[in-house]
Amino acid sequence: MSPTFRSLRNPNYRLYAAGGVVSNTGTWMQRVAQDWLVLQLTANSGAALGITTGLQFLPFLLLGPFSGLVADRMPKRLLLQITNVAMAVPALVLGLLAVTGTAQVWHVYVLAFVLGLGAAFDAPARQSFVSEIVEPADLTNAVGLNSASFNAARLVGPGVAGLLIAAFGGGAAATGWVILINAVSYVAPVLALRGMDPSQLDSPALTHRGPGAIREGFAYVRARSDLLLILAIVFSAGTFGLNFQMTSALMATEVFDKGPMQYGLLGTFLAVGSLSGALLAARRELVRQRLVIWAGIVFGALVTLSGLMPSYLTFALLTPLIGLSALTLITSANAYMQVHTDAGVRGRVMALYMMIFMGGTPVGAPVIGWIGEAFGARWTLILGGLLTIAGIGVASLLFARSKGATIAELHARPVPQPAAPGQLA
Repeated sequence: MSPTFRSLRNPNYRLYAAGGVVSNTGTWMQRVAQDWLVLQLTANSGAALGITTGLQFLPFLLLGPFSGLVADRMPKRLLLQITNVAMAVPALVLGLLAVTGTAQVWHVYVLAFVLGLGAAFDAPARQSFVSEIVEPADLTNAVGLNSASFNAARLVGPGVAGLLIAAFGGGAAATGWVILINAVSYVAPVLALRGMDPSQLDSPALTHRGPGAIREGFAYVRARSDLLLILAIVFSAGTFGLNFQMTSALMATEVFDKGPMQYGLLGTFLAVGSLSGALLAARRELVRQRLVIWAGIVFGALVTLSGLMPSYLTFALLTPLIGLSALTLITSANAYMQVHTDAGVRGRVMALYMMIFMGGTPVGAPVIGWIGEAFGARWTLILGGLLTIAGIGVASLLFARSKGATIAELHARPVPQPAAPGQLA
């Protein structure tokens, strides 16, 4: 088997990946449909779109430490079945509201937040569960393949959603049928999880119940300057740059005057590069800090450049490069955090990672949406990209100064080794 796909030799991982492809495809279809529904209900309001995105990711910011503790205290296979059902319910309700023509924008706000609650508990369990499925030597590969699965779905989902919305008339009711498809798609990961062989899982001992468990996770990260650097980078990119779901909707409708099919295709073009970046990450055996740093800087530069594109065609042609750089950043940061974290606190550390990475969206998305309304859609990308670069630059300089090193020395420094089991580095 090709080294790129070596984790698929594991039967449990094959089930996990298959369920993920189906569910992720539904998720990307709903993202397009939900955004289009908001635009239909609010006459193309960028601020409303930003509020919706912010509310969906707000639970990551509010519940990150607690959801990570739950992931360390519960069997992750069981927890993930619960979270998938919890995410299916608001999708079902929103789809029915849209199909029946009764959806209002406040419905979308509330249900986006409820969906985010399920996702906030799902993310740290899902991220850390991978290390229980595969051997340690295959963890980086599995993380890359997870991203490939996610972006294979991203390759298909937005385009299919755009086609279906257009086929059903392009209005609010048309988005409801797409959202209902997502509600049904959550059945796939539940069945995949139930079909796994528990005896083949390498599950760590569950964290004891008692005071100080959440504080222990924070202390672990605070003592690791290398992990703090990664968190600062993903915060900058996640808050200011990774709002393409919203910014591409504004560019498609306001700048290029396109419909739902062309908007959906932008997500597909983005996924072409994202899938390429994920597959390249799956072949990578070693992740260094400098890869995360430079991937973030290149990503920010490409986002800025995309805001200057003169036509829909040139904008669309640049999106695969944005996807490639974004996924290189995301997969390398994710793999670094997992490989260099002790198993006993991995759920809490990954919850903190997701809280920083996705929790910045409730701050950034409304601001970026307001910028789009006040100054035009192009500035959502230009300023977003520049702020991403600035944030990464400041974080790298502070980390280098804390170590008494130059940036060149930082890039040459060997990757710190993971802490020994049970040890807080």
